[in-house]
Amino acid sequence: MFTKLVILDRDGTINYDSDDYIKSQEEWEPLPGSVDAIARLNHAGWHVVVATNQSGLGRGLYDVATLNAMHDKMNRLLGQAGGRVDAIFFCPHTPEEACSCRKPLPGMFEQISERYGMSLKGVPMVGDSLVDMQAAAAAQCEPHLVLTGKGEQWRGRPLSEAYPSHTRIHDDLSAFVDNLVGAHNEPQLFRQPSRNI
Repeated sequence: MFTKLVILDRDGTINYDSDDYIKSQEEWEPLPGSVDAIARLNHAGWHVVVATNQSGLGRGLYDVATLNAMHDKMNRLLGQAGGRVDAIFFCPHTPEEACSCRKPLPGMFEQISERYGMSLKGVPMVGDSLVDMQAAAAAQCEPHLVLTGKGEQWRGRPLSEAYPSHTRIHDDLSAFVDNLVGAHNEPQLFRQPSRNI
């Protein structure tokens, strides 16, 4: 069981997103600073799991082998930075299939909870979209919105009321990590013992 777990969305949070879907290893490109941000999480003692909707599978835009190649690239880049993700959970279904694992439903999060034998209450979940935040709230995770990917639209604007009221906002994944690591690893102050002169 992990004592420190973070759940990350993929497209728009770790890597660039596209309205045409990310369909190949070549199209999978990390956002600036995201790989190092995950490595910094790891070095601070956090385990990282990815939870991602991949309806491109159900739409026939790419196959599981191609998805695995994308994740191999991600893992290779993470390894070079000294980081890793512990697992990648994905929903392959289209919205029309009405599954329980596609965000905004919490099915993938329930799978994570079951896999690791732990409650996800208060576990930080980072994503770039409304469905990420809704799924996080449904799973009792702590919702963190990054202003990359779909989140870009909220730069300089108040969030829609559709978002969970306790959603926290960060410029990007690096800013989230700055906030989290800073909050849980406060610098210790070392004082010289006072002496009577």
